[in-house]
Amino acid sequence: MSTLTYNQTPLPENVQPFKVHPQKFALWLGISVLCMAFAGLTSAYLVRKAAPNWQEFVMPVQFTYSAILMVLSSISLQGAVWAFKKDKISLYNTTLFVSLTLAAGFMVSQYLGWMTLEQSGIYLNGNPSGSFVYVISYLHVAHVIGGIIPMMIALVRSLWLFGSPAKLAAFKTNNNKRVGIELLATYWHFVDILWIYLLLFFMFS
Repeated sequence: MSTLTYNQTPLPENVQPFKVHPQKFALWLGISVLCMAFAGLTSAYLVRKAAPNWQEFVMPVQFTYSAILMVLSSISLQGAVWAFKKDKISLYNTTLFVSLTLAAGFMVSQYLGWMTLEQSGIYLNGNPSGSFVYVISYLHVAHVIGGIIPMMIALVRSLWLFGSPAKLAAFKTNNNKRVGIELLATYWHFVDILWIYLLLFFMFS
């Protein structure tokens, strides 16, 4: 009776099997779903725009300011990733705090943009053109909040944990925790790019 044998020759040391961190895979999967969701909303916007009762209006300048704040926050957060990898904890804390402050500025700018729309007679329950802008921007802000919360947690944890060299060393050697700041930065870059896309879409569609 013959037996099956398998090739168990190990890979050379310089050849590593392709692996994706499960948390990174989950994040990219979630981003893909969000991309499809917002693509569906903007497609519905274009379809509804063909109706005769569509009302044209100018997007508030505050939305442009908010986009600038998001870009600056994204750059700062990427600096935090670099600082963390280089063990520059003071710089890490600073750039993380700056990112969080700019994110708060984004939220304020969005609120002021909504107030400007209302002052212009554009309401959530009014013409569909305004309703689309409110709903889509509300949804985007909800996802921004989903990034602000872990950013706040990261900053608090850094101020509490990273003051001790022993605790810092234990944290950095834990791969699951070490990738956390990278995941946060990736997600934040996504919501940044998403808002730029949405703003350009509303302005030029």
